[in-house]
Amino acid sequence: MMNTNNNQHIKDTVRTAWLHRMVQCGPTLFIICYLLFLISPQGVQAQPKKSRVASSSTTTTSKKKASATPGSDRAALMFPTTDEMPEDVVWRRDIYRQLDLMEDANAPLYYPVEPRGKEQNLFTYLFRLFVSGRIPVYTYKLDGNESFEDKDKADAHELLDRYSIYYEEKDGKVSVPESDIPSAEVTRMYIKESSYFDQRSATYRSRVTALCPVLMRGADDFGTEATPYPLFWVKYDDVASYLSRMPIMASNLNNVTNMTVDDYFTMNLYKGRIYKTNNLQGRILANDSTRTREQERIEQQLKDFEEHIWHQPEQKDSLDSVAVAPLTGKAAKSKAKAEKAAAKKEKSSSRRSSSSAAASKKSGGSSAPRVSARRQRR
Repeated sequence: MMNTNNNQHIKDTVRTAWLHRMVQCGPTLFIICYLLFLISPQGVQAQPKKSRVASSSTTTTSKKKASATPGSDRAALMFPTTDEMPEDVVWRRDIYRQLDLMEDANAPLYYPVEPRGKEQNLFTYLFRLFVSGRIPVYTYKLDGNESFEDKDKADAHELLDRYSIYYEEKDGKVSVPESDIPSAEVTRMYIKESSYFDQRSATYRSRVTALCPVLMRGADDFGTEATPYPLFWVKYDDVASYLSRMPIMASNLNNVTNMTVDDYFTMNLYKGRIYKTNNLQGRILANDSTRTREQERIEQQLKDFEEHIWHQPEQKDSLDSVAVAPLTGKAAKSKAKAEKAAAKKEKSSSRRSSSSAAASKKSGGSSAPRVSARRQRR
């Protein structure tokens, strides 16, 4: 109690001395300083205990939410990729392509077939990420459409049992030996490609939005063709951060691995045939003689749209339009007559010139000067 009284006495003494000091400086300055003096003890206060607890709990909750989001993955933080495709673009065309991994343009995705040091092909990398639980994959439906909802997520045990892929399970974790990964049989891949025009940045882009490795089995030496077995769909944005740190050798002439798989897809270096488009009826292209013509027509449509975005038609004023306006009535007839007369006149003049040239040639041959040599007199 003594300490409290002493502290209050000290505060009153300091305040009284400060007020006397301000009175000596002038009435206006005294009023301003006195108001600040009254306000300052109320404005500068420590944060209440309940507010501190609430703010700390809010920070903890936000950290938990951030750690639960896919963007907090270490791969996504260390190897950032481009943003996702906006959903409110003014124009978009979705197509599905079939990549033959045995072609030269797509060979970087297939080789090496077996892991060689740090090098591995795309399917082996995706398969390991899926088995280890780092990326989700989604079932391939009968209609071939992809669905990235939680109910369509593929289960590792079910998928491995369906395609007879050997695996081992220990403590609830699935592992597949490297020799049992069917990377050599995945010689085909389906991709979904979206071409769109973004009105915000005024850019036209074509980017891959989904991948589907296809298992090819059943081929033999008697001419039986392999049967395709699409394994699963994987959303490209889920694996983009991993693909951005997977180097590949993209050329036989340059053996330096100076490109990643994400660069390969971003630059559209792959080569594939269109087998389906996103349409209202959900139809695929017919597998007959008209398929090639339809594929070329769709490719030309995409090319024409990209060119017409930046194409500016030639500006013409009203005088040009009047000058080239078609003639009608008497004006058209008189113009036709004048053109006909001019053509007739030109034809007759050409005939006269040709006849005069022939006559001059004939007369020139008969009146040529004679050359005679006289004997020299001695």
